[in-house]
Amino acid sequence: MTISFHGAAQTVTGSKHIVTTDKGISFLLDCGMFQGMGKETPILNSHLPQGITTVDFVILSHAHIDHSGLLPLLVKEGYQGKIYCTQATIDLVKLLLEDSANIQENDIKFQNKQRIQAGKEPLQPLYTKQDAYNVFSLLEAVPYGKWVRIHKDVELLFTDAGHIIGSACVHVRVQETKGIKQLTFSGDIGRYRDTLLKSPEVFPQADVIICESTYGNELHEPVFSTADVLLQHITETCLEKKGKLVIPAFSVGRTQEILYHLNQLELENRLPQLDYFVDSPLSNKATLVVKSHAELFNKRVQKILASDSDPFDFKGLTYISSAEESKLLNYRKEPCVIISSSGMAEAGRVKHHISNTIENSRNTILITGYCEPNSLGGRLMQQPKEVTIFGLPHEVHASIAILKSMSAHGDYEDICQWLACQNPALVSDVFLVHGDYNEQYALSRKLERKGFKTVHIPRLHESFEV
Repeated sequence: MTISFHGAAQTVTGSKHIVTTDKGISFLLDCGMFQGMGKETPILNSHLPQGITTVDFVILSHAHIDHSGLLPLLVKEGYQGKIYCTQATIDLVKLLLEDSANIQENDIKFQNKQRIQAGKEPLQPLYTKQDAYNVFSLLEAVPYGKWVRIHKDVELLFTDAGHIIGSACVHVRVQETKGIKQLTFSGDIGRYRDTLLKSPEVFPQADVIICESTYGNELHEPVFSTADVLLQHITETCLEKKGKLVIPAFSVGRTQEILYHLNQLELENRLPQLDYFVDSPLSNKATLVVKSHAELFNKRVQKILASDSDPFDFKGLTYISSAEESKLLNYRKEPCVIISSSGMAEAGRVKHHISNTIENSRNTILITGYCEPNSLGGRLMQQPKEVTIFGLPHEVHASIAILKSMSAHGDYEDICQWLACQNPALVSDVFLVHGDYNEQYALSRKLERKGFKTVHIPRLHESFEV
């Protein structure tokens, strides 16, 4: 078996791994888009690895764009096989890919206006909405917890990863010349005792493991403190300073978790009477999908649903859809809370809100998860005195706060707990992906001390025989 790594290799984005058996069967684990990589981003996304369109099938761990975002390009360039994932992932990925395609088309329109004025040839979008729609018929649902034969020599099992609704750890049993070999791919590992979701599940013994490492050397703050920390920022910014609290949040997962905590504060009669806005059409649609898969929530949320039919709604909450309504928020002088995508603040409406609030010391920008260092969110986390947004310099007078307890990725204790069901002596190789090198190196040392014999940190496009 050969595994080649074409994304999320010593970085946290662009998940994309090709597996080829000794019988010539090949399949792709994820087909993610690179995000937040600065000027390298469009170059990395425009070139798919050689041979990727001829794989026999694709297995998708979850819907996030850094894992699914290049599926339309894959199909555009000729792939017509099946794409296996959970039903909840199908429901979410349709929304996310259409939204991503819309961004590609709109961005290229803006660039082409400038190019035409400069006498240059117009560019084509990476893919269109029609390219995204062409993916949908190839998506095939596989349930959790059941081995399913997807090829005469390949069986697939999904276990709950606890990362977002529908996220799965991927387990593949492959019949090779010398016998059966099991490969496990973590996708993104969620957190034990997550606010909304079930904990990552135990899984059968693997021979080879591909494991994410986003927080391979970090520990998160306790989840139970999140509502209190949110309340603290609302109180300080909106009640005391009479400012705006702007929260960049991913449309899937993070937005719903924030709403859940705010709803909990209302149930406890602690939520300040303010206006709360979710300014993201995609977040609005994604929240409806998340609600439709209530069976995937953990026992605590299931219990709350018995008395509260909508744990993501509360007094004062307004969903913003139109661009006109979004722009009006910038002229609003009253204190309020604005939750908007994207989570890294690299694109979307939140970038405009940050641009309009960052120079006022009454306001706060609250970062709620991992951000690529080159993204706007990543640059703000470094507490700069000045930051460039839409090509213009902005002095940073607003407070920049970071809420680490809300990450949907497990920390190194969560990763080690997920791996605890394995006998390390029976695992020939562990590959660390989806992490910066320093995090990966620290995690590799931890895993070696736990008995995993061979831990690799692949480089981009590097291949290994196992």
